[in-house]
Amino acid sequence: MEIFYSIQGEGFHSGKPAVFVRLGGCDVGCVWCDVKESWNEEDHPFFTIDEILVELSQYPCKTLIITGGEPLMYDLKELTEKLKSEGYQLHIETSGAYPMTGTWDWVCFSPKKFKAPHKSVYSQAHELKAIVFNKSDFKFAEEHAANVEEKCMLYLQPEWGKADQMTEKIIDYAKAHPQWNISLQTHKYLNIP
Repeated sequence: MEIFYSIQGEGFHSGKPAVFVRLGGCDVGCVWCDVKESWNEEDHPFFTIDEILVELSQYPCKTLIITGGEPLMYDLKELTEKLKSEGYQLHIETSGAYPMTGTWDWVCFSPKKFKAPHKSVYSQAHELKAIVFNKSDFKFAEEHAANVEEKCMLYLQPEWGKADQMTEKIIDYAKAHPQWNISLQTHKYLNIP
């Protein structure tokens, strides 16, 4: 869908410069998705791996975040092998709705209620990021946290449209359950993509 250079706004790597490769196509259907224009893959041009590499060459950064849409709709093995051979540090942001493919330095797993995650994602997640839209999302977050590896970082993040209602609840929850960290969409506060 697009390639752009910005600052990672969420989770463990928040504040880090990164190049984002947003893949078109998603069938998870989050009602609060902020990139619904990514859902229909046919709305976006097709790029070969070589064309992606040419586009990436204009940026000074070697941290690359593959996002979507839902990037695991595609087999990412060939793409990630080529990017790794070019020296990129590869991150993925995924709902985990499809089997894990590709070679990754960092996996941000953000499960959604709208489509259950594939079991292959849990053991590879470095970061579990649960979006908190309402109070039932704390239970949802704990259910998924029980299935990731012990070393996986745990984050609660208010859904942007509900941040004024949920942030205080998230703070209280994290203080009562200190294994959880808080993620904020800092890129939205900074008014950057």
